[in-house]
Amino acid sequence: MASRSYGQYCGVTTAVELIGERWALLIVRDLLVGPRRYTDLKQGLPRIPTNILSTRLKELQDGGVVRRVPLLHCGLVYELTPYGRELEPIVLALGRWGFAQMGEPGEGDIVTADSLTMALRTAFRADAAASLPPADYEVHVADVVLRVQVDGSGLRISQLQPAGRPIDPKLGTQASTTGEPELTFAAGPGIRRVISGELSPAEAIDQEVVAVVAGDSTLLERFAQTFCISASGSELAA
Repeated sequence: MASRSYGQYCGVTTAVELIGERWALLIVRDLLVGPRRYTDLKQGLPRIPTNILSTRLKELQDGGVVRRVPLLHCGLVYELTPYGRELEPIVLALGRWGFAQMGEPGEGDIVTADSLTMALRTAFRADAAASLPPADYEVHVADVVLRVQVDGSGLRISQLQPAGRPIDPKLGTQASTTGEPELTFAAGPGIRRVISGELSPAEAIDQEVVAVVAGDSTLLERFAQTFCISASGSELAA
């Protein structure tokens, strides 16, 4: 647990003491995608000082949120404990809440494979997906490439690039995929405007926010229905 104490007997206080220190919640975010080596975490959080990363990992281990385990062919990795994985709906809710205030990216802001994976999981609307046919996308943002497969209310995201991350046998975050995607498209940070509903898919293509690389461009409409967050911060209808 972090050394800082707020001196209050309260569940919120305990939670903040466990994961409220700078960088701690972003470490949890990346570990929600799958187990990571120390070097993977450092690459995914390039601005974190190495001493702070080591300190936060130790604090999260002491608090029962993270553990260090051997993974076949990968050596020792960090992963969330069952207690730590209970943070998933909280992290996704925080992502939806923060989406309304994101604005445009600042100079030097980056998108990583893990942050984009969690952004799509945050925006995923299982209720909408359940009423639509299955879809298979390949999404390119900067040097990140994700295979995004939707089947009913189920979502599977595989990181194709950058490669080299450990494979989580439970989550399959880099499991091999078969067949060709139905739609391959490239986008920059402006994809946020599609997810928020600010731009329709047709407008996003016209304004070159999204470029269809291959496949059925009409599936971009289905993508926008399936991955959607209200930019106003209001709750979406169930």
